[in-house]
Amino acid sequence: MAFDFKKEFREFYMPKDRPEIVTVPRMNFIAVHGAGDPNEEGGAYQKAIGILYALAYTLKMSYKSDYAIEGFFEYVVPPLEGFWRQDGTDGIDYGNKAAFQWISVIRLPDFVTEKDLAWAKETAAKKKKLDCSAAEFLTLEEGLCVQMLHVGPFDTEPASVARMDAFLREQGYENDFSGERQHHEIYLSDARKVSPEKWRTVIRHPIRRA
Repeated sequence: MAFDFKKEFREFYMPKDRPEIVTVPRMNFIAVHGAGDPNEEGGAYQKAIGILYALAYTLKMSYKSDYAIEGFFEYVVPPLEGFWRQDGTDGIDYGNKAAFQWISVIRLPDFVTEKDLAWAKETAAKKKKLDCSAAEFLTLEEGLCVQMLHVGPFDTEPASVARMDAFLREQGYENDFSGERQHHEIYLSDARKVSPEKWRTVIRHPIRRA
């Protein structure tokens, strides 16, 4: 059976619908940086997602090619994730989507190296006629965070964030946003197939002791 990150690391991908504190370890990702409204039709964000999935599946299916990744085992491609920030605010202004600066990512198995990603970029560019030059290998260690499962459309996330903030105050913590530590979302639903009121999104914020 293929390795499934969501099942093997449930504490990071399948949290409860109430706030909890976790320590997130070092992880590697395929990443594309960008800016602007993610809902723009044919915009930078949608192009970034296309690049990420093209590379993720090129790596996943590499065992059927002549390229051998050392330590490879079959796995399920992890869910799409995103890191979001806006200049001049610690949190997120959901009414000003054009001001978003984002890093769209898909997690990589630990056996995938920068060399392997470079191969995938070259291979996908040739086979899919897709410019993958914007993609990069990104390593992050989020550390101490608060997270919860949000159910519903993205524009209703402030209600869940408010619950997270109240929980932090009760527990003696506070948010710790910075250029390196950002609002983080993990998308567990396929927005093309599921109605917005049923979307399931992990919201994660970096924290510290107050």
